[in-house]
Amino acid sequence: MTDLRALFSSNDPIDASEAFTNRQRQWELVAIALAEHLRHISSPGFDPADLEAPRNHLIVFHGVGGVGKSTLQRKLEAALSGTRPAQWGEQVWGGHKILPVRIDLARSAGTTFEDVVLTIRAAIATAVARPLPAFDIALRRYWEAQHPGDPLDAYLERGGLVSRFGKALSQQTQSALGDIAQALLLPGTVGSAVGQITGALVGALRERRQTVRALAACARLAPLLESEPSLEALSFYPHLLAFELHRLPDNKKITPVILMDTFEDTADRHRDLERLLQRLVWLLPNCFFVISGRSRLQWADPALHGQLDHTGPTAWPGLATTPGPVPSPRHGTPGGRQHLIGDLSPEDCDDHLTRRLTKDGRPLISPAIRAVIIARSHGLPLHLDLAASRFLEIRRTREPEPADFDHTFPALLARALSDLTADERHVLRSVSLLDAFDLDLATRAAGLTHQAPARRLTERPIVYENPYALWPYHLHGAIRSALTEADDHTDDRWTPADWDQAATRALAALGDQWAANASLTPSRMLLVACLRQGLRLARHHRLTVLGWLIDAAYAYTDDSVWEPLAPPTTSTPNPELDTAADALAELLTAIARRQHEHRQRTADRLTAVLDSGLLPAELTEMALYYRAKAHKDLSQNDAARTGMQQVVDIGGRLAPKARRGLANLARLAGDFPTALAAVPTLGWKGRHHRVLGDIRWSHADTAAAVAAFEAGRAEAEQHGAVGERAMMQVRLALAVSFADSDRADDELALAHQLLDGLDQRSNTLLAQVVALIKDAGTGGVTDRAQSLHADIEAVGLPFLHRFVDLALAFHHAVCGEDQELAAVIGRLRTLTATGDFAYFVDIAHFMAALPLPEPSTIRWTTSEDNVRSAWRGLVQARQEYLLDEH
Repeated sequence: MTDLRALFSSNDPIDASEAFTNRQRQWELVAIALAEHLRHISSPGFDPADLEAPRNHLIVFHGVGGVGKSTLQRKLEAALSGTRPAQWGEQVWGGHKILPVRIDLARSAGTTFEDVVLTIRAAIATAVARPLPAFDIALRRYWEAQHPGDPLDAYLERGGLVSRFGKALSQQTQSALGDIAQALLLPGTVGSAVGQITGALVGALRERRQTVRALAACARLAPLLESEPSLEALSFYPHLLAFELHRLPDNKKITPVILMDTFEDTADRHRDLERLLQRLVWLLPNCFFVISGRSRLQWADPALHGQLDHTGPTAWPGLATTPGPVPSPRHGTPGGRQHLIGDLSPEDCDDHLTRRLTKDGRPLISPAIRAVIIARSHGLPLHLDLAASRFLEIRRTREPEPADFDHTFPALLARALSDLTADERHVLRSVSLLDAFDLDLATRAAGLTHQAPARRLTERPIVYENPYALWPYHLHGAIRSALTEADDHTDDRWTPADWDQAATRALAALGDQWAANASLTPSRMLLVACLRQGLRLARHHRLTVLGWLIDAAYAYTDDSVWEPLAPPTTSTPNPELDTAADALAELLTAIARRQHEHRQRTADRLTAVLDSGLLPAELTEMALYYRAKAHKDLSQNDAARTGMQQVVDIGGRLAPKARRGLANLARLAGDFPTALAAVPTLGWKGRHHRVLGDIRWSHADTAAAVAAFEAGRAEAEQHGAVGERAMMQVRLALAVSFADSDRADDELALAHQLLDGLDQRSNTLLAQVVALIKDAGTGGVTDRAQSLHADIEAVGLPFLHRFVDLALAFHHAVCGEDQELAAVIGRLRTLTATGDFAYFVDIAHFMAALPLPEPSTIRWTTSEDNVRSAWRGLVQARQEYLLDEH
């Protein structure tokens, strides 16, 4: 349809297609397709038994959730029943009687394929008031085989079909059985004669008896009655229903219009329900189907061949993708039967804008301008329409530029607010501060004491719902942007103080929701989601009181999972920090990003946060602690000890972890007795089992190390600490890998499973070291080690180089490769020149039974001879294992 406003907006001959109308356009699409269907089934050549003819007896509306597809289905049902909206106009169907049947396929409705078949038949039973014997006999045979002892009428009443359509179906199927029994002169009651009647009817059909000549016209009735009465067989019975509908007398003829809603809920990996439903549609060519769902119907896709009975554009010509003049939610492709409702994809937006305004066959809107419009539209068709009008308005005086469209439209907000009550507008502005929300958050953010306005708002089309999300509701992106940028143009606009008060309420509501959940069943997902929203609110509105964000920050760092906190504080090397919220966001981002950045970058970022002086006192120790950890990873252990000691002296929440850090630093320096003495003082918060296990495996005391790491893993599970659990499992695999390569396979597999989804770069790389150790003595270890060295260098975790070389030392000792071992020992000596991990050099000598070149400075918890003997024993055990293998 031509956009007349656009046509008369310029002296130039511009071709403009009007893309957007109200729901009347969907009604027109249905009416046109239905009229075409009625003409087709009324033609002399139509045969419902033709199983090869292409099918075009359906129309599909698809789009994102919450754009009104279900509402459209209900309005279509009402209109086809005679209760149509006034603006839709009256439709005359050429004397055909239309029977609308709406079926909700949502999972929540629990609709089965049996329910679909029974619903269609029950609706027809009420409309025609007579049996349909071919179908009814097959249905009764199926029902009594699949539901023995459960009468059909009782099932219909439980499912609500009796209250919806009455009891005609049960009565008509009973009558059909009686009529056939009488025609075949069979004795006995109908209730006990279903099997006898079916058998006799099949025999009569095979013998072409005169008494069943009417049913004999259905060539496939006998094979269907002879087949096993399974769900698969039931899916072919609609063929019998199509036969019966076709032979109804003129005064009883009806055309069912079957409206299937929420079709996306039929999806599963094997398309089982979809296959049954497609078969039903194919076998009922004299019915018309209106299908709605979130996705396009894929039946015309040849790639589905083998998954569904009928696929490809030849079978479903109306479902094939055909380029149209203006792809829009309210303007279907000519002759096509799939129509998008709601938001457009970026590709569809670009295609739309390309075709929306043309001159001499070429797009009027340039690619650069289209890109800005698309980004701003969030796929909202109305935004595209307003942008096209704006383009023509600017073009009257000058050439439009991309910057002209880098904003939202007040008209969009005006239309969104036009039918909202005052309370709903208040809630709308409040929830625009939130990325997502539920009724409680919306009500709290709005400062209301009752949820009714929030509930009413969620029923509006500008609010989308995802029932599976943490918070189910979110505003359409274009509406949210409009509230942020164009609210000044509304009559009841908020003042800056109003926005800040709402932000404060929203922040408090998020904190209360997190705190209430944390005290019952802590949820990592909720914690991260609350932090993301809370940090953004606090930063954008420059809120001075961080409150619960401080406790949440500690909870976030406590488990070493490191989900990204969006949006990032900055993409520039040196962010400007103006508020405490800025500093907190940068602190958490630097800590999380250290899994993806060089540790020196982490140390620099944390130093900048500390130097800003903006962090609350409660968070200063966090910056100090994680900077000290970065220094340790960089082998800057003097700085690491200084930082850890500062945290211990502060005596705050991280003091136990800092004491563990000092114990680990003592171990790294080779002072094992000092590290061991600290273990009893650490407790769970100081990860005492982890520290003990690291001491024990360094002494080749595999059994004690495994016991410590297993205890640490169990303790982590008790505390719901999935990050710590993964760390314990990696270390357990490390301890086992020297002594038992078979068990190490299993432990390493579990480690990878526990690491999956966690952002723990150092532990992921350590797991690769474990793989080298368990494979020591076999081929390819050296090449893999070189590749791992490169990965470690790239991420800035130099301490792991020593672990790789220790693994190589074990490998060369097992293989008896003295020259290669000497080279590795030389590298280890260089890597440990500062004194940290110097005991790795001693261990490498012990593995090969080599004397130390000079007295060792390492302080073991037992005698040096015992440690030497233990490490040499592990090498000899691996050599014996490899000999047995070969």
